[in-house]
Amino acid sequence: MALTKPLFLYLACIILTMNLDTTLINILSLILLFLGILGTFLPILPGLLLSICGLLIYKFGTDSDLSMIYVWAFGILTAISAVLSYVIPAKTNQKYGGTRWGSIGSVIGMIVGMFLPIPLGFLIGMFAGVFIGELLHDSKDMNKALKSTKGAFIGFIYGTGFSFVVGVAMFLVVVLDMLNII
Repeated sequence: MALTKPLFLYLACIILTMNLDTTLINILSLILLFLGILGTFLPILPGLLLSICGLLIYKFGTDSDLSMIYVWAFGILTAISAVLSYVIPAKTNQKYGGTRWGSIGSVIGMIVGMFLPIPLGFLIGMFAGVFIGELLHDSKDMNKALKSTKGAFIGFIYGTGFSFVVGVAMFLVVVLDMLNII
């Protein structure tokens, strides 16, 4: 997954420099925006990065009057989403009785899981990291480790929900601009 992000940015830059028909650019933008929405909950796709590429291709590849405020706002929200996807599970882990060990374990597990050649590796890594971190802190209290892992799962749902809403908002802004509604 880490190698696909620079590839998409590279392809977006190439597309922006090509002289393509506006209809083709609109279709490509909508496809990227849609794939970005799917990527907010399917880890095989880079999520909001695809959506922001679709937005940028639409903005700079067509004669769109879309305000740069949208581009900046969605760029900032995409960056916030990337940070929150690591922070929220760690914080909700603590809310559900987890310790700092579990929070650190969630971040380490998520990072390690991204490099595992298994489906949903980052998610499995995050949960395993929380669980193992809590057991390292107190090996006798497995129930606390499970509650902490539940908190990390709820945090993951919150973070994914935020990313999904940002992706849908980008899609709607582009569609509404295409229809000359905004």
